Order: sequence, then C-alpha cells, then structure tokens
Amino acid sequence: MAQNWTPSSWRQKPIKQVPAYPDQQALRDAEGRLSTYPPLVFAGEARRLKKHLANVAEGNAFLLQGGDCAESFAEHGADTIRDFFRAFLQMAVVLTYGAQLPVVKVGRIAGQFAKPRSSDNETQGDVELPSYRGDIINGIEFTPDARIPNPERQIMAYRQSAATLNLLRAFAMGGYANLENVHQWMLGFVKDSPQAERYRKLADRISETMEFMRAIGINADNQPSLRETDFFTSHEALLLGYEEALTRVDSTSGDWYATSGHMIWIGDRTRQVDHAHVEYCRGIKNPIGLKCGPSLQADDLLNLIDVLNPANEAGRLTLICRFGYDKVADHLPKLIRAVEREGRKVVWSCDPMHGNTITLNNYKTRPFERVLSEVESFFQIHRAEGSHPGGVHIEMTGNDVTECTGGARALSAENLQDRYHTHCDPRLNADQALELAFLLAERMKDGRDEKRMIAANG
Repeated sequence: MAQNWTPSSWRQKPIKQVPAYPDQQALRDAEGRLSTYPPLVFAGEARRLKKHLANVAEGNAFLLQGGDCAESFAEHGADTIRDFFRAFLQMAVVLTYGAQLPVVKVGRIAGQFAKPRSSDNETQGDVELPSYRGDIINGIEFTPDARIPNPERQIMAYRQSAATLNLLRAFAMGGYANLENVHQWMLGFVKDSPQAERYRKLADRISETMEFMRAIGINADNQPSLRETDFFTSHEALLLGYEEALTRVDSTSGDWYATSGHMIWIGDRTRQVDHAHVEYCRGIKNPIGLKCGPSLQADDLLNLIDVLNPANEAGRLTLICRFGYDKVADHLPKLIRAVEREGRKVVWSCDPMHGNTITLNNYKTRPFERVLSEVESFFQIHRAEGSHPGGVHIEMTGNDVTECTGGARALSAENLQDRYHTHCDPRLNADQALELAFLLAERMKDGRDEKRMIAANG
C-alpha cells in the first residue's frame, strides 16, 4: 500500500477544480449513500486492463481510448450507447487488421460526467453564473438554480453509469462484437461516406478469412475470442468525493481500487504533484492516466511518475499527450528522452483533440486536419526517438454530429450549426473517427514494416 495513504488523505492536500457545494451536509449524505452502493467495476477487471496495457507499453498492442467529451443525463439511451459501441468496434477492427496488433479498447464512458473549467464563472450578457462543470455537478441550463452544485447528481451519475455498463457488457460478451457481424457495425449515415467503401473492402477480407477458418473447424462457437471482446471504461477522476465513496478494498489482494471505472486519469489542470488529485490516484491500484500538456516540464513529469508508479510497473501509467498540432514537436521529444533515459515503463498515448480547439462562428470546434497533423507528428517523433507510439485518446460519438470541421465530407464552419449537440467540447463523428482509424492503421503498418526492414538488415 502507498505510504501514509488512505482513500480520504487527498482531503488534506490543496485542490483545484473543486465545485462549491452550498450544502455540505447534503454532500456528506450523498457520498455516504454512494459508499454503500455496489462497485461499478471489479478489481479483477482493472487488473486485466493493466495486463493488456503492459503489452502496449512493451510495443505488443495498441490502446484505443475514446468517447464523449462529457456524458449527459438527457442523452442517455440504448441507441446512443449502441451507436457509440458500433463506431468504436469499427475503429478497433480497422486498427487490428491494418496494424496486426491487439487493440486494447477503453471507452470514455460510464463515468465521464465531470469537466474541468478554465473559469469558475460564465457570463452571458449582464448575467454571471457558476460555470457548468458536468451533469454530475450542475446543469447546463444558464439559470441560477441549474448552476448550483447539487450532490444528488452524483447518485444519478452512479445509476446511469451502472445502466450503461450493463448494456456495454451485454454488447461485448453477448455476441454483438462477433466478428461475423463486421458488416453490420456500419452506421447508417456512414454508408454513403467516402470511408464506407474502404471499410466494406476490409470487412469483406475479414469475412473471407472467417469463412476459411470455419472450413477448418475454427468458428465463433468454439473460439470465444471471435464472438466476445474485452471492453473497459475510463473517465477523468475530477470529483474526488465521488471517487472516494466508490473506493473499495479488494478482498483477494487487500489493495485499494477505484470501482467507478477500470481506468481513471488526472487532467492537465490538476496534475500538481503535491495536490489532491495526484494524492488520491497514487494509492489506488487501477491503471492511471496522466494528461501531459505544453506546460509540463521533463523533471516534473519524472517526479509525477515516481509518485504514481514507484514500482515502475508496466501498464500502471499511461501518459496522454495533448499539445496541439503546432506544439507537439517542441514538447514531446524532451519528455520521451527523459522517460527513456530513466528507464520508466509507460504507455505513450496521443490526445489530438484538446490542444486543437478553436472558435468559428461562435462555436468551439476542432479542425480535423489539425487532429490528423498531431497524430502524424506523434508517430513520426516516436519513430525518430525509437519509442513505441502506444495509443490514441479521442473525443468521439456514434451520432451524426457536425462539431469538428473537415474530414472527407469537408464540414465547414457554416455546417457547425446543423447538428452541434455536445454538452462541452466538440467530438469527431463516426465518419471522421473511422477516417482517423485508417490513418492510424497506415502509420502503424509503416512502423511495423520499418522494424522488419531493420531486423532483416541487422
């Protein structure tokens, strides 16, 4: 166990991004009820994810992490979850087939309700109110009542997460993820897109392979891996009272685990080494993510790694890099060199979304070409440094939204108003996400081919 750590020791540390609950007794009551509720995920599942991530750290797998910017109570529904899962499976199969590596599938879902804000308050006209911090804290409506932090929202978030996890487990283990359904994962609005034909061709090749395997006696009935898939959940551990209430001792190991999700991460705004969020995360045994932005210096990163992964355990820590397409070349190489020099075992993941947000026609958006550019640079830099580009972390949806400009359909600033539905930041739609997956598969194949050439000539 981490030295001098308890699930509540974070309360003795400085903290950022904490909501101002006006009724502290109501907050304690809600957290007390949560502490009696069943865990949302189990320690054994978190350990399995850590084992998969260890393979990523060693260059033998790839991490695909993605989902909503911020989940909402209003948009919770079976169709929304199903369409996200379908889009995610499409991305994963493109990556698996193109890169010939296992893909570790981790959703930003079933817990991604809280959002950090750059300002405590929001002003519209002459009215100033507390900022919207995610449905687990307050409401998005710009009214005084909606913006008051309400502890009962934590109970609602727990129940929605439980329902979402129930459906995701059914999809992952109940046959929906069967590779024989690879053609059926295509979402309706993607069928007429430029990516559709590329996906159909890949699906045809997979179907032909499946037919051959059936002919020699290997099928989904006798090989569970063909009909089932591991799917894990993750979210930013921003609301620490909620996390503490769902922190439990694993009966088999005696270790503490966050049971709110399989993997949680520390945001770029809350990664101070002596603050509350790092204090909480250092003591749990789940896989941990750490967002790395342009202000992070190499020495500070090494200090954070020492605190969060003192045993240098492969799969424990994922560094999620979010610099911006025009800053990644200035910042990423220094971090890679420091980590490699010290022999730290980490997963390197690229978040090409958060550093590339701009405003067009009064809408926050992310130009798709900038997203692609940051991913390209991420791969090129890792190849130059001799390290493994282990994953990608994106905000995406299975819905036909118009929130990010560009992509094969060439969405423009004028298109943003058509279907701009996000509760917080702009997301890739399924068409753009699939296009990104094909690019990733190509870059991973290039890296594999290059390694083979080096090995052949070595």
